[in-house]
Amino acid sequence: MLSDEDRKTLLELARDSVAAAASDTEPPTLRNPNGPLREKGAVFVTLRTSGELRGCIGHVQAREPLWESVRDMAAAAAQRDHRFSPIQPQEVPGLDIELSILSPLVPLRPEEIVVGLHGLYVKKSEVSGLLLPQVAVEWAWDRTEFLRRTFEKAGLPYPDPGAQIFGFTAEHFQEPAKS
Repeated sequence: MLSDEDRKTLLELARDSVAAAASDTEPPTLRNPNGPLREKGAVFVTLRTSGELRGCIGHVQAREPLWESVRDMAAAAAQRDHRFSPIQPQEVPGLDIELSILSPLVPLRPEEIVVGLHGLYVKKSEVSGLLLPQVAVEWAWDRTEFLRRTFEKAGLPYPDPGAQIFGFTAEHFQEPAKS
């Protein structure tokens, strides 16, 4: 669990990284990040405008310090989510930023999936699909629908006995609501 100060630091870093990516300037850096921010971390950065998805990209596995993952994935969500055009500088103030810090992946059987607790990652050969835990809650999906949609995102038929199913939990937080 991250402290409130760590969460605030990461959200500010994400916003600064989105702004830098949108204006094609150097990405920000953290000077002397504290313990949890220096540890390897996997993160997904979600960008929304007026509640609508505007970008979402992340790492499934922790490969670099958490603060670097947040910086890099925020820039990627702003510029490289193929579902959306790149974020423009004038859009940045209106964005809402959410971070989901992922636990390590663990193999899961379908009957072990707990909606609202687990995120899902489905993989077969070179294709994969991931849905964060909050997605199933937002859409009021049951376990079966959540699994089916994750397979769909991977481009796989459901069920596909050759696919591997992994679960994870996420520490999900976002910026305070704008007044």
